[in-house]
Amino acid sequence: MNDALYDLDQFFTDPKFVLVFTIIFLTALLSFVVRRVFSRFEKQTKKTANLWDDAFVAAAKKPSSWLVWIVGITWAIQIMAESTGSDLEKLIHPLRFIAVVSLLGFFLTKFITEIELASIALGGDVTTANAAGKLLRISVTITVILSVLQTLGFSISGVLAFGGVGGIAVGFAAKDLLANFFGGLMIYMDRPFSVGDWVRSPDREIEGTVEKIGWRLTSIRTFDQRPLYIPNSVFANIALENPSRMTNRRIFERIGVRYDDAETLPLIIDQVREMLVTHDD
Repeated sequence: MNDALYDLDQFFTDPKFVLVFTIIFLTALLSFVVRRVFSRFEKQTKKTANLWDDAFVAAAKKPSSWLVWIVGITWAIQIMAESTGSDLEKLIHPLRFIAVVSLLGFFLTKFITEIELASIALGGDVTTANAAGKLLRISVTITVILSVLQTLGFSISGVLAFGGVGGIAVGFAAKDLLANFFGGLMIYMDRPFSVGDWVRSPDREIEGTVEKIGWRLTSIRTFDQRPLYIPNSVFANIALENPSRMTNRRIFERIGVRYDDAETLPLIIDQVREMLVTHDD
C-alpha cells in the first residue's frame, strides 16, 4: 500500500507530468478565451454591412477553438512520449499536420458556404452562387485529401496516375452519371434557367418551377405541386422554354357576345384600344 502511494506521489510530482497537466489546463483556458473572443467578434461583425467579416468569423469560430486543442493535446502527448521513450513520438508530427490540414479544409468549406448563402441573401444569382460554391468546395476537398495522402506516405504522382487509369474504367461504368454531371455543369455555364424560373419543354411533359439545380438532378415543382426530378443530361437533348424571361406576353381569348349586344361592340372595342394606349405595359 505504501509503495503504491509512493508511486502515485512520484507520478504527480514528476516535472514532465506536471508540465503535461499544465499544458492541458492552459489549453482548456485558451480555448475558452478564444470562443469568447469570437463570440464578441460575431456580435460586432453583425453590425457591419460587409459580408466577408461575417463569413470569416462564422467559419473560424469552431476551427480556432479546435486548433488550440489540437496543438495542446499533441504537445502534451509528445512530452509524455519523450519521457517514456515511446514510438508514439514519431507519429505526433504527421498526425498534427493531418489534423491542421483537415481543420483548414473545414474552415475553407465553411467560409465558402457562408459567402454563398450571404450573396444569395443579398439578392445575388442563386445558380451562379451555387455553382461557384460547389466548385470551390470540391477543389478544397481534393487538395486536403491529396495533402493527407502525401503525409501518410503515398506518392501523389502515383495516385494521380492511378486516378487517370481508373478514371477511364469508371468513365465507362458510370457514363450516365458523368453525363448528368457535365449536363449540370453546362446548365451552370449556359444558364438557360435559374432557381425560381418557370420552365417547360415542348418535347417532354416537363413544366413547372425550378426548385434546385444539383450536379446530377434538377428538381422542378409542377403546378399541381408534384416534385419532378430530371437528370441533367436530358436538358442537352430537348428544347426548353423559359417563360419567366418573356419581355412581352400575347394572350388569345375567345369572348362570347349575344346578337342582342352587337350594338355595344364598337364602344367596347374603343375602350379596349384606349386602355392599351394609356397603359405603357
